[in-house]
Amino acid sequence: MTKTLKSDLEGLEISAGELRRLTGLDPTEVFRPKRLKNSRSRLNFFLGELIVSLALTPILVGFLYLFVLRPLLGSSLLAAIAALLIIPFLIIAGRWLWRVRRTPKVLVALLDDVDRYHATLKAIEIGDRLAAAGSSGATSGDRQTLISALQLTRNDLVRALQTERILRENQEFLATNPTVFANNLTAIQSLQVSQQASEYGRLLDEALQIGVSIREEMQKLQEDSPKS
Repeated sequence: MTKTLKSDLEGLEISAGELRRLTGLDPTEVFRPKRLKNSRSRLNFFLGELIVSLALTPILVGFLYLFVLRPLLGSSLLAAIAALLIIPFLIIAGRWLWRVRRTPKVLVALLDDVDRYHATLKAIEIGDRLAAAGSSGATSGDRQTLISALQLTRNDLVRALQTERILRENQEFLATNPTVFANNLTAIQSLQVSQQASEYGRLLDEALQIGVSIREEMQKLQEDSPKS
């Protein structure tokens, strides 16, 4: 008897708790510009930044006025008003640049791959519901091939996230073992060769593209690692 929808897809999911364990960080706190493409996420982000900037503005303007503007310009109301208007935007811009510089680029790319991977799982779930309703002609063999490919992709994601954390937390770590950076892309490609054109085939291609992305990010880790 085959696994139920719930059991085999939940077994492939990478939970938020597992992501925290693998990365050593709260994924929701990692600055990811791609997520700002969503209008609601973008609005929430900039509202939060505006609140922070408005809270910091009186402190910075007071310091600037007392130690810079007043000694140079005297008691200038116009200068104080200009500072009140400009400082919030400078705070937002500064915090943006600080985040961009401090955020590990490879980690961001891998978390984006995790999102794509979960989107593929969601598409399978929808396909299963359509099949149960008699609206899909995909075969169980197609589905099993895709599940096998996604298991390999999941293994690669876990390995890549673990490796990124090791290198991030241990800057002097010497990655001299090339097998650390190996992944299962070849195995996924071999599964794809026998796959017929179908919705599952499209999802399998997406799994392959995620695998390619993981390989590229792992290559970056390998190139950036300290050499002995």
